[in-house]
Amino acid sequence: MSVASSSAPSANDPLGYAFAVAGAVLFATKGIFIKLAYAQGTTTEMLLSLRMIVALPVYLVIMVGLLRREENLRASLSWPVVLTSMAVGILGYYVSSYLDFLGLNYLTAQYERLVLFTYPFFVLLFGVWFFGDRMVWGVVPAMLVSYAGLLVIFGWNLALNPDGLVTGTLLVLGSAITFALYQHLAKRQMLKLGSGLFTCIAMSTAALCAIGQNLIIAGPQSYLTLSPQIWTYGLALGVLGTVLPSFLMNAGMARIGARATSSTGAFGPIVTIIIAVIVLSEPFTIFHALGTALVLLGSVLFTRAERRARNRRD
Repeated sequence: MSVASSSAPSANDPLGYAFAVAGAVLFATKGIFIKLAYAQGTTTEMLLSLRMIVALPVYLVIMVGLLRREENLRASLSWPVVLTSMAVGILGYYVSSYLDFLGLNYLTAQYERLVLFTYPFFVLLFGVWFFGDRMVWGVVPAMLVSYAGLLVIFGWNLALNPDGLVTGTLLVLGSAITFALYQHLAKRQMLKLGSGLFTCIAMSTAALCAIGQNLIIAGPQSYLTLSPQIWTYGLALGVLGTVLPSFLMNAGMARIGARATSSTGAFGPIVTIIIAVIVLSEPFTIFHALGTALVLLGSVLFTRAERRARNRRD
């Protein structure tokens, strides 16, 4: 992945959409591996650190390779750019991930993915509030439809299993908000460093934060007590749920922009629901079907409204 050009991303780039969709599908497996590991008794901090222990060497090797191979990447580095990229990485891959992992202690994998799926709306709002984007009022009905779907599933859970539901929902919603802000900030750093180098810097910094947190809380001896099964889940979480999708999503974002990338996330909840029902034996009732349908319908309407707005501007 070479340094990004200074040209603006194109929302009509098929390869960019392919990268973004593949990233969304792989990210959808994350909640499944987390729930499986929690069932084995591991802690949130330990699991997040395992994810990053697996991912960190990969990013460091790729970063060294990029810097050795491409002289223009080395020239693009400066302390302000590097430190800013590190801070953005902490926001998107440590803070956001930690909130999401915490939320999964209270929520099903299906519901967590649907709550997290609201981040495109925050991408839009932050773009308007902080980054000079135009407000697309046609997406408001779509947002209301998706949130109606969340309310349906929230109400079902509240009636049958209310313990921790509000706490978990707020934690995952916080993850969605921080990830939406990350997308805008990351896009600006990728224009300076390229998607590959930025991803390596951002993820490596977040990994050090996560590993350091667990070392402080549980100590280095805590890793010696883990079962092979937990290590397997950590490996899968690191490779399939972190390394591959982070590069794919950032590559897609560099080609089609933050808004268009966020609109491809509809594949994530569908994949999560299918796996959660089969592997985790999570319930899927008529209320889940209705709520999921509304959330996905809102996403479709959101994407169409944005596309119509772009076409009018063009």
